[in-house]
Amino acid sequence: ALGKLKLNDAALAYEPEVSSAMGFGFRCGFLGLLHMEIVQERLEREYDLDLIVTAPSVVYKVKEKDGTEITVETPSKMPSPPDRNTETLEPYCRMEIITPKEYVGTLMDLAQTRRGDMLDLKFLTPERSMLIYKLPLAEVITDFFDQMKTRSQGYASMEYTVTGWEVNQLARLDILINGEMAAPLSTVCHRDQAHDIGKALTSKLKELIPRQQFPVPIQAAIGAKIVASSKIPAVRKDVLAKCYGGDISRKKKLLQKQAKGKKRMKMMGKVNVPQ
Repeated sequence: ALGKLKLNDAALAYEPEVSSAMGFGFRCGFLGLLHMEIVQERLEREYDLDLIVTAPSVVYKVKEKDGTEITVETPSKMPSPPDRNTETLEPYCRMEIITPKEYVGTLMDLAQTRRGDMLDLKFLTPERSMLIYKLPLAEVITDFFDQMKTRSQGYASMEYTVTGWEVNQLARLDILINGEMAAPLSTVCHRDQAHDIGKALTSKLKELIPRQQFPVPIQAAIGAKIVASSKIPAVRKDVLAKCYGGDISRKKKLLQKQAKGKKRMKMMGKVNVPQ
């Protein structure tokens, strides 16, 4: 299906890949998120495929103490926690944003929140300005363009050029569901943003995963350190419905029996994440 699609879409690039968690699949390259959504829609509509699409990511490099470099194509291959003797490099780009002067402040705020470093601010005309920033490529490929258009009411435009690799404090953020690591949900992020990203992921999963007969903890961790967590409460049956009064010890006995069953179910239970 991808081969046929590439015949009339020269911008699409793909290569086969095998993941221990997801099985056999393809790593694809797109022009942006809109292009990715169009290709996904065409594959589902024209070829009747049921697709599982992971989050966009970039390639990282890990430099060992002896000088050897390891290319990290997926977050699951990133060593966690990173060794003190290693350096993690990520691709950076030079971005130029042309905008009306009234939107300069909000676009500067957007670039700063995406770990950008301001290089220059030029006034092309009395009404138009150019912002030049150095940004990590990983912060650009997700929803930077959409946010820029939203904040500037569609008036701003941008272009970027990949400039090279730079060392940064990066780490792999793992998601644990009921104590088991969900490898497809792992992501690479800056250590300063780990809590915010982890909190957003765990809160979203709490909304998506249906409630079970036992409580399900959802945790975001860097190595053995938990940085954010949420908990899905258990579905409880009212075991006291048949007790109309009577001795309190009878009610306690029923509640303790229910608690033991929940504990045993938690040890054996499996949680399925909706696709």
